[in-house]
Amino acid sequence: MFSSLISGEPVSPAYSFIPDRPRTVCISGHREKSIIPYSGDPQYRQLTVTAVKLMLSRYIDMAVERGYTTFISGLASGADLWAAQSVMVKKRTHPSLRLICVMPYLRHADHFSQYWKEVLELVEHNSDALLTVNTDPDIVYSRSGAGSSLYRDRNYYMVDQSSAVIAFLNKDSFSSGTSQTVNYAYRNGRKICRFGVEDIHGIISQAGPDIEKIKREIVFLPNAFDAVE
Repeated sequence: MFSSLISGEPVSPAYSFIPDRPRTVCISGHREKSIIPYSGDPQYRQLTVTAVKLMLSRYIDMAVERGYTTFISGLASGADLWAAQSVMVKKRTHPSLRLICVMPYLRHADHFSQYWKEVLELVEHNSDALLTVNTDPDIVYSRSGAGSSLYRDRNYYMVDQSSAVIAFLNKDSFSSGTSQTVNYAYRNGRKICRFGVEDIHGIISQAGPDIEKIKREIVFLPNAFDAVE
């Protein structure tokens, strides 16, 4: 048994988790730096980030509406941890929901900022299972050698345990970890429910830079799970 270097919570090898695959969805998305503010205007950065969080929350609600009960987060800063926080909140009113957190390796948060370490710690304390794909306590990411496949292995593992993917993936993103996850999911016949920053900009254009109107637009979006086979 291992312990998280952030929260001290017990960490189990990923292979120990047995999913209810038909009711499991994994979540993948860009980090905050990939979120282009509305109209390219820095004054709308926080508004755009907040809209992304609201959209992630709505997509999780869509999954719950269609019978999904287990959500897998890869614990990256940005969309992965925002989605995990959203599932944490929803568990208060939906006790059947489960949050499964999968780290690529034990030291994956070595370079997180203090803010993201605090978010990660909170998420880990509130997860139903904390897993790692690689149990070597000394391994770190590298561009070649044993550490080069750590994030890919985590991404593929999440898809393998799921029947659907929620993805925050920008239209012009072709080499990100999220695009890798979505491409693998597509090749393996998973349902893919995705949105990008361009969709967020469209909602802001329609609602105006008013967060309450943006919330209403997002709440009344049709269920994306009905649009995929």
